[in-house]
Amino acid sequence: MRLTTDPDTDNEPRWSPDGLKIAFYSGRSGNGDVYVMNADGSNQVNLTNHPEFDCSPAWSPDGMKLSFVTERDGNLEIYTMNADGSSPVNVTNNSADEFASTWTGDGLRLIFDTDRNGNWELYSIGTDGANQVRLTTNSADDEYPVWRP
Repeated sequence: MRLTTDPDTDNEPRWSPDGLKIAFYSGRSGNGDVYVMNADGSNQVNLTNHPEFDCSPAWSPDGMKLSFVTERDGNLEIYTMNADGSSPVNVTNNSADEFASTWTGDGLRLIFDTDRNGNWELYSIGTDGANQVRLTTNSADDEYPVWRP
Protein backbone atom coordinates (compact mmCIF):
# COMPACT_ATOMS: atom_id res chain seq x y z
CA MET A 1 0.00 0.00 0.00
CA ARG A 2 1.36 3.42 -0.95
CA LEU A 3 1.52 5.72 2.09
CA THR A 4 2.57 9.02 0.51
CA THR A 5 1.51 10.54 -2.79
CA ASP A 6 3.55 13.73 -2.91
CA PRO A 7 5.47 14.00 -6.21
CA ASP A 8 8.64 15.07 -4.37
CA THR A 9 11.05 12.79 -2.52
CA ASP A 10 9.71 10.98 0.54
CA ASN A 11 12.26 8.62 2.10
CA GLU A 12 14.09 7.50 5.25
CA PRO A 13 10.95 6.04 6.90
CA ARG A 14 11.36 5.13 10.58
CA TRP A 15 8.70 3.31 12.63
CA SER A 16 7.90 4.67 16.08
CA PRO A 17 8.60 2.18 18.89
CA ASP A 18 4.86 1.55 19.36
CA GLY A 19 4.34 1.00 15.62
CA LEU A 20 1.66 3.69 15.36
CA LYS A 21 3.65 6.43 13.59
CA ILE A 22 6.25 6.75 10.86
CA ALA A 23 8.78 9.60 10.79
CA PHE A 24 10.30 10.35 7.38
CA TYR A 25 12.22 12.88 5.33
CA SER A 26 10.44 14.76 2.54
CA GLY A 27 11.55 17.33 -0.02
CA ARG A 28 7.97 18.54 -0.55
CA SER A 29 8.59 21.78 1.39
CA GLY A 30 11.27 22.76 -1.13
CA ASN A 31 14.20 22.47 1.25
CA GLY A 32 13.80 19.13 3.06
CA ASP A 33 12.02 18.56 6.35
CA VAL A 34 11.18 15.81 8.82
CA TYR A 35 7.56 14.69 8.81
CA VAL A 36 5.51 12.24 10.83
CA MET A 37 2.37 10.37 9.82
CA ASN A 38 0.10 7.67 11.14
CA ALA A 39 1.07 4.13 10.15
CA ASP A 40 -1.68 4.11 7.50
CA GLY A 41 -0.26 7.28 5.83
CA SER A 42 -2.87 9.66 7.23
CA ASN A 43 -2.22 12.87 9.17
CA GLN A 44 1.14 13.83 7.57
CA VAL A 45 2.66 16.67 9.61
CA ASN A 46 5.82 18.68 8.97
CA LEU A 47 7.69 18.58 12.29
CA THR A 48 10.73 20.69 11.49
CA ASN A 49 9.26 23.31 9.12
CA HIS A 50 12.54 25.22 8.94
CA PRO A 51 14.12 27.06 5.98
CA GLU A 52 17.28 24.92 6.28
CA PHE A 53 17.64 21.27 5.26
CA ASP A 54 16.45 18.67 7.85
CA CYS A 55 16.57 14.88 7.36
CA SER A 56 17.33 11.45 8.86
CA PRO A 57 14.84 11.13 11.74
CA ALA A 58 15.40 8.51 14.46
CA TRP A 59 12.97 7.72 17.29
CA SER A 60 14.02 7.54 20.93
CA PRO A 61 13.23 4.13 22.49
CA ASP A 62 10.26 5.56 24.41
CA GLY A 63 8.87 7.33 21.32
CA MET A 64 8.86 10.71 23.08
CA LYS A 65 11.68 12.29 21.04
CA LEU A 66 13.29 12.22 17.62
CA SER A 67 16.85 12.98 16.60
CA PHE A 68 17.50 14.41 13.14
CA VAL A 69 20.20 15.96 10.97
CA THR A 70 19.99 19.63 10.06
CA GLU A 71 22.00 22.36 8.34
CA ARG A 72 20.45 25.18 10.37
CA ASP A 73 23.81 26.06 11.99
CA GLY A 74 25.77 26.23 8.71
CA ASN A 75 26.90 22.59 8.72
CA LEU A 76 25.32 19.21 9.39
CA GLU A 77 24.46 18.82 13.09
CA ILE A 78 22.50 16.30 15.16
CA TYR A 79 19.46 17.78 16.91
CA THR A 80 16.81 16.27 19.13
CA MET A 81 13.21 17.43 19.45
CA ASN A 82 10.01 16.30 21.06
CA ALA A 83 7.96 13.88 18.95
CA ASP A 84 5.54 16.73 18.14
CA GLY A 85 8.40 18.83 16.68
CA SER A 86 8.72 21.20 19.63
CA SER A 87 11.90 22.14 21.51
CA PRO A 88 14.66 21.40 18.96
CA VAL A 89 18.12 21.27 20.58
CA ASN A 90 21.56 21.09 18.93
CA VAL A 91 23.24 18.10 20.58
CA THR A 92 26.53 17.88 18.66
CA ASN A 93 27.34 21.61 18.25
CA ASN A 94 30.57 21.10 16.32
CA SER A 95 32.08 22.80 13.26
CA ALA A 96 32.46 19.44 11.46
CA ASP A 97 29.60 17.56 9.83
CA GLU A 98 27.63 14.99 11.81
CA PHE A 99 25.14 12.55 10.34
CA ALA A 100 23.03 9.42 10.82
CA SER A 101 22.20 9.26 14.51
CA THR A 102 20.68 6.35 16.38
CA TRP A 103 19.58 6.09 20.02
CA THR A 104 21.00 3.65 22.55
CA GLY A 105 18.49 1.24 24.08
CA ASP A 106 18.22 3.22 27.32
CA GLY A 107 17.58 6.48 25.43
CA LEU A 108 20.40 8.30 27.22
CA ARG A 109 22.89 8.49 24.36
CA LEU A 110 23.09 8.94 20.61
CA ILE A 111 25.55 7.25 18.28
CA PHE A 112 26.38 9.17 15.10
CA ASP A 113 29.00 9.54 12.41
CA THR A 114 31.17 12.62 11.96
CA ASP A 115 34.02 13.76 9.75
CA ARG A 116 35.72 15.84 12.46
CA ASN A 117 38.85 13.66 12.34
CA GLY A 118 39.40 13.82 8.59
CA ASN A 119 37.28 10.79 7.75
CA TRP A 120 33.91 9.47 8.95
CA GLU A 121 34.13 7.96 12.45
CA LEU A 122 31.48 6.91 14.97
CA TYR A 123 30.95 8.82 18.19
CA SER A 124 28.61 8.49 21.14
CA ILE A 125 27.18 11.51 22.98
CA GLY A 126 24.72 12.10 25.81
CA THR A 127 21.38 13.46 24.63
CA ASP A 128 22.27 16.63 26.57
CA GLY A 129 25.41 17.06 24.44
CA ALA A 130 27.81 15.98 27.19
CA ASN A 131 30.30 13.14 27.43
CA GLN A 132 31.30 12.62 23.81
CA VAL A 133 33.19 9.38 23.20
CA ARG A 134 34.96 8.39 19.98
CA LEU A 135 34.01 4.78 19.17
CA THR A 136 36.05 4.05 16.03
CA THR A 137 39.61 4.99 15.08
CA ASN A 138 40.71 3.79 11.67
CA SER A 139 41.39 5.11 8.20
CA ALA A 140 38.22 3.61 6.68
CA ASP A 141 34.93 5.53 6.77
CA ASP A 142 32.62 4.30 9.54
CA GLU A 143 29.07 5.44 8.86
CA TYR A 144 25.35 4.83 9.48
CA PRO A 145 25.34 3.26 12.94
CA VAL A 146 22.41 1.12 14.06
CA TRP A 147 21.80 0.27 17.70
CA ARG A 148 20.67 -3.25 18.43
CA PRO A 149 20.20 -4.10 22.12
